[in-house]
Amino acid sequence: MKALIIIDMLKDFIEEDGILTTGPAGKEIIPFIKEKVIEFRQNDSPVIYICDSHEKDDKEFDMFPPHCITNTDGSQIIEDLEVEDGDKVIRKRRYSAFFGTDLDLYLREKGVDEICLVGVCTNICVLYTAADARNLGYKVNIYEKGVASFDQEAHGFALKEMERTLGCKIIRDE
Repeated sequence: MKALIIIDMLKDFIEEDGILTTGPAGKEIIPFIKEKVIEFRQNDSPVIYICDSHEKDDKEFDMFPPHCITNTDGSQIIEDLEVEDGDKVIRKRRYSAFFGTDLDLYLREKGVDEICLVGVCTNICVLYTAADARNLGYKVNIYEKGVASFDQEAHGFALKEMERTLGCKIIRDE
């Protein structure tokens, strides 16, 4: 079974005034992600929202400005994407959606062996989620039209890394 994993489509990453905005690149992937959400729901496949959610004094802020602090507006899923009953929301504090969360347990309980990734940032949270998924034995697909970053060069590198080193399938034709 497949699951759609939507990574960090949060106000601090997507909105123009977001702390770590991906700018136009992040906005451009929203319609594609909405289409995929509809498709996966119609197929009764899990739709999972992964949400960066940091403490005010998180060590990650040694590298990045404070963002997606728990219970702030910036940590909320963008309004263009609506969470419905049956969708799963998982909060994370590190790059990988698997690190310190129940994502692996949830996927195994649902019988999921293949995941499809969309969201931001391609070179950070998408990449490290893909790496952990592959290490855990999942088949991993990344929709090229569904991922973005604030750094286009790093975005391109991450897509190549996920394909060539991790063995992920980059879906370019949808």
